[in-house]
Amino acid sequence: MDEQALIRDAKNGNLDAFNRLVLAYQDIAFNIAFRMLGDDASAEDATQTAFISAFKGLVSYRGGSFKAWVLRMVTNACYDELRRRHRRPTVPLEPLTDDEEEVESPRWLADEGPSPEETMERAELEEAIQDCLTGLPEEFREVILLIDVQGLDYSEVSVVIGKPLGTIKSRLARARLRLRTCLQGFWELLPAAFRLEDEAKS
Repeated sequence: MDEQALIRDAKNGNLDAFNRLVLAYQDIAFNIAFRMLGDDASAEDATQTAFISAFKGLVSYRGGSFKAWVLRMVTNACYDELRRRHRRPTVPLEPLTDDEEEVESPRWLADEGPSPEETMERAELEEAIQDCLTGLPEEFREVILLIDVQGLDYSEVSVVIGKPLGTIKSRLARARLRLRTCLQGFWELLPAAFRLEDEAKS
């Protein structure tokens, strides 16, 4: 895919070119939105809102990482939804467990691909991880999702959230610590590699 050519065509009003850009980034956009918001319907709405905003705002794109530029639209849409929820609290839906594609993640967060008899434990672990992510402050959740789950580098995340590298590194370290602490409450569900890693440090 010649991304720059598609961007140029999309800026000139070529909807097909923009749709090809959407296809390239819709999975990562949805995954970020789902992990930020915790339910499928809200994630779909936020993703759609983000891509509409991206299409309308293409004229403001000045180069650099297009993925980071799009994900900034996604996280902005998620924050808008979270602010709306704070004004009108709702009971969150149960998170999905096995419907997402495998994503790159650090060893301590990774799901190790359980055998069929471990399906129930896998579902419980996925729910535990999502519960712990949901419990993080929003700015911490955003950073750990972008870096540890989606694999963006620090410079891309700096573009996405509009903060300097030092802030990103600090938030990531604090987010990882809080997430690890939360996951200790689900010790028996964690992959063996994670338990061994922590035992070696203790």
